[in-house]
Amino acid sequence: MKQWKFSGKLFMITCTLVLLALGSLAQVNRGQFYKAMASASVEEVDQQIAVVRQSAGADKDAYEGALLMKKADLLKAKKDKLKVFKEGREKLEKMIAASSKNAEFRFLRLQIQENAPKILGYKKNLDDDKSIILVSYKNLSEDLRQAILDYSKQSAILKPADL
Repeated sequence: MKQWKFSGKLFMITCTLVLLALGSLAQVNRGQFYKAMASASVEEVDQQIAVVRQSAGADKDAYEGALLMKKADLLKAKKDKLKVFKEGREKLEKMIAASSKNAEFRFLRLQIQENAPKILGYKKNLDDDKSIILVSYKNLSEDLRQAILDYSKQSAILKPADL
């Protein structure tokens, strides 16, 4: 009988540890993500891409797409830049199409579009994205509001006074 109690407790502890481990994979750490988005290091962006790919969150394609486009900006070879940028754009745009009112996805796209070279022709949604961000801002999580505020301090499109 004691062995069954011990086995039951061991099973419960194991299940709890597994659930905690899975929970840590479920969400992307926004602080680390936005740090990588602001980085000028391909290695830091690559590390964050690996973390995002390991996550189980439903939003991971949006995060990965934004990171891939950021990485494209940091690459040297033009052929690689365009290929990686297109892959990232496809992932992010797919997520925006599926959830058009998601302010974080719109914020990710606004960051990329504002800083993308004109030759890419990827600047068409700046005003729409800004509008959705501003309407949703007060209802966003604290860490996301902080990321938006930090970005707005150097943005030509999104100003701190707008928030």
